[in-house]
Amino acid sequence: MSELPVWALFVILALLIACSAFFSSSETAMMALNRYRLKNLAENGHRSAKLASRLLERPDRLLGVILLGNNLVNLSAASISTIAALRLYGEPAIALFTFILTLVVLIFAEVAPKTLAMRHPESIAYPASYILIVLLWLLYPLVWVINLIANQVLRLFNSNQEYNQDALNKDELRTVVSEAESLIPKSHHDMLMSILDLERITVEDIMVPRNAIECIDLDDEWDEILEQLATSHHTRLPVFQGNIDNVVGVLHLRRAIHAIQMDNLDREKLMKILRPAYFVPVDTPVMQQLLIMQNEHHRLGLAVDEYGDLQGMVTMDEILEEIVGEFTTQAIGEAPDVHKQSDGSFMVYGMASIRDVNRNMGWELPVDGPKTLNGLILERLEDIPQPGTTMLIDNYPVEVVQTKGAAVRMARIYPRVESDDDETPAD
Repeated sequence: MSELPVWALFVILALLIACSAFFSSSETAMMALNRYRLKNLAENGHRSAKLASRLLERPDRLLGVILLGNNLVNLSAASISTIAALRLYGEPAIALFTFILTLVVLIFAEVAPKTLAMRHPESIAYPASYILIVLLWLLYPLVWVINLIANQVLRLFNSNQEYNQDALNKDELRTVVSEAESLIPKSHHDMLMSILDLERITVEDIMVPRNAIECIDLDDEWDEILEQLATSHHTRLPVFQGNIDNVVGVLHLRRAIHAIQMDNLDREKLMKILRPAYFVPVDTPVMQQLLIMQNEHHRLGLAVDEYGDLQGMVTMDEILEEIVGEFTTQAIGEAPDVHKQSDGSFMVYGMASIRDVNRNMGWELPVDGPKTLNGLILERLEDIPQPGTTMLIDNYPVEVVQTKGAAVRMARIYPRVESDDDETPAD
């Protein structure tokens, strides 16, 4: 080095800084690659992606070769800088050159390259993978020794050496799907989010309430039962005797209609064609219930509480509607239990499911408590309201329009208003 002219030392120093910038940007770019996009490109034959994926299979070796190269060039740059300082101005210039070199390396070999790599990881990582794979092959013995020593040190801290960077938990997967909203159709995005939400909701959240179940009472007059069979819009009906908690089975209307056509349907025949009722706990997660009903070929389940009392009914249709939305055709912004008024308000049935109303109307009524609008109003008021009672529920003005017994039969809900109060009851 002593025989080289000073300008040659500065050329070598510039080359070393460029090499340092390469290693710094390569490290950041490789670690910033989208692993799912990388895997997809590699599976589709992208050569650079295959190399990058191969390197990332063992990140300890990748980091080993990058940091080895980076430290070698940085130490070499420091040595060249010292020699240049001595030859130009003597020992007093060493400190000045060290300070200047630190700034140059920090800006041009660290911050700027790494920032660029974070913004464009694929543009840097894929070309760099060709060079890194060759360096790894050339320096493998030294990298292997370095990793061996480093892993022994990690064992002292009980560090797990297994790499599982691609594994996502449910909340992380939800975040990934949420951030991809602009990349996929809204309907597909909503279905994916609904599938993930099935783990969070229970049968109680989506079931048809007990008082809304259409079922057959064997104690009714036979003509009434036949009329009900002829006019029902459902294919399966629970059958009870005396009390709705005394369910004796489930009737498939296709079997009943066949018996009617043969003119041999009576109460005794009806009892024979019933299928056993399938009971499910109300607190069963919907995803688990979906898998059970799918495996055991059930289409209808009766939800019971811890005391065995009937609380509601869940069908495969209700579960599927949680994923794909309502099957029935309706105008946007309308729901079966919601009717828009000329003044911009909405008349809502008290027994309407809050989840269904929120989904169809785009509202944000609270769903962590009561499941129906009636239950929500009673919970907030802590009393049986009279017609004309108004309140503010999560900034939604609500007016009780009609009551029946101890329940709200109809309520008027106005568009959400801006307010600092979550709830303001008034008469």
